[in-house]
Amino acid sequence: MSIRSYLQPLLPSTQDYRPVARTWRGDLIAGVTVGIVALPLALAFGVSSGAGAESGLITAIVAGIVAAVFGGSNIQVSGPTGAMVVVLGPIVAAHGPGVVAVVSGLAGVVVLLAGVFKIGRVVSYIPWPVIEGFTLGIAVIIFLQQVPSAIGAKAGPSTNAFVSAIQSFSTVSWPSAGWALLTVAVVAAIMLLAPRIHRLVPGSIIAIIVVTVLASLLALPLSRIGRLPSSLPAPHLPSVAWDALPGLAGAIFTVAALAAIESLLSARVGSTLADTGPYEPDRELVGQGLASIASGFFGGMPATGAIARTAVNVRSGGRTRVAAIVHALVLLGIVYLAASIVSLIPLAALSGVLMVTATRMVSVATVRSVVGSTRSDTIVFLITALITVSFDLIIAVGIGIVVAGFFALRALSRSGGVIRETLPGTTRPGDEHIALFRLDGSLFFGAAERMLAAMSGVRDVDVVIIRMSQLQALDATGARVIAELVNALERRGITVLVKGIQPRHLQLVTRVGVIDSLRHQKHLFTDLDAAVEHARDHVRRAAESAGRTAPSAPPAASPE
Repeated sequence: MSIRSYLQPLLPSTQDYRPVARTWRGDLIAGVTVGIVALPLALAFGVSSGAGAESGLITAIVAGIVAAVFGGSNIQVSGPTGAMVVVLGPIVAAHGPGVVAVVSGLAGVVVLLAGVFKIGRVVSYIPWPVIEGFTLGIAVIIFLQQVPSAIGAKAGPSTNAFVSAIQSFSTVSWPSAGWALLTVAVVAAIMLLAPRIHRLVPGSIIAIIVVTVLASLLALPLSRIGRLPSSLPAPHLPSVAWDALPGLAGAIFTVAALAAIESLLSARVGSTLADTGPYEPDRELVGQGLASIASGFFGGMPATGAIARTAVNVRSGGRTRVAAIVHALVLLGIVYLAASIVSLIPLAALSGVLMVTATRMVSVATVRSVVGSTRSDTIVFLITALITVSFDLIIAVGIGIVVAGFFALRALSRSGGVIRETLPGTTRPGDEHIALFRLDGSLFFGAAERMLAAMSGVRDVDVVIIRMSQLQALDATGARVIAELVNALERRGITVLVKGIQPRHLQLVTRVGVIDSLRHQKHLFTDLDAAVEHARDHVRRAAESAGRTAPSAPPAASPE
């Protein structure tokens, strides 16, 4: 395969824009709608991360355009997200806001390389309860992070969102706290009532306008966003001390992992919302990597796909990448035309927007579905959510996958079994000295020892027949246990016959020594009747040599 053919699926194509001739009206309306919805979120996520409102706005514009052009989804809208804010908060607290652009660029390189090496389909291995537990945990953290601004206080020194929220109450100052809480309540009320008027009414932007106007007219004692640039800054290399990079390695890879996982999950969900074609996971990683790199050059934050904005895009009629591009251009226009007005927005208003957004991230019906499914899925869901809130997002996903894997392996091991069967056909004298075992389901490291215990305890038999034709899955441990079982039985003087090794398992059982452990190559069968007749002949000859009464049988086969 040539380099060109390898990279071709990862690059933009004219095919991306073929439907635009018939979808441009819907794309234009959707782009404007999403731009209006994204404005307060971009500002709020920038402030909440510690990087500043300007950083959030730059990310929504720059990353929004780059990801739309280079990403693997036709309808994904990218920018700053709540999950990324959760990760960036401790990084900013430890290293300062100036490091955000560096982390964004280097994390983007990692995500870009992940796409180039085509590992995008890894998201398909993340179980549903892990995804929902992760989402619930993020929603709780986002809500808790807004508590200090919602009460007009400073965040506590702890890096844990819950502890920091509790600590912030010690710095509450009245009556400014009352005005901040009232602002949050008004924003929440408008956002909750707006969809009842029409599902496309941008409740967040209406709420922001209302409380900003009232706060300015009444000169309320509320903290504001403050001065914003009236244009995009020129791209430049982020400055960082080279000796600080080793200390940022963990943060960079954490941000990269989150950016990749969240973007792929968002793209996967987005592909189910409308018939806009499948998403390309590897190209999506390339696009998101380039988006974060570009964002870093302009002083922005790491970007990811945003499922909430993507859903608004689809519901508003967006069907191609043009909608996401228009959304970014709308935000760019706001920067150039309304920066001075945006700077007057109270921080408490942004907290209200994020609190409502956090509550909307959690679907009560989905939580009930997960909790009401199986006990193991409920445990995975709760563990992932608790670790997300208490410790770390990426660790939570990793532990959630491990716990889900444990339950899956346990269920798989229980699906396998060893069943002792009666011999087919009419019972003959001597059949009591033959044991026929059928291996069912999966035989791997989680079930191998149980199978060994079930078969190794066989007594008062001369021949054991092991049927493997019904075995669905076999790994090296399972095959090795079969070989050890055969050796153990043969040492006790019990002849072992193996029947029905499937072609897909033949190479494995040969390599680990199952066939070599048999007393003779003729003890390997493809037909059960032939194996049973051979076993009966062996029992007859064993009885004769032991001086027992030989059972009646057809003429003996030629000796081995």
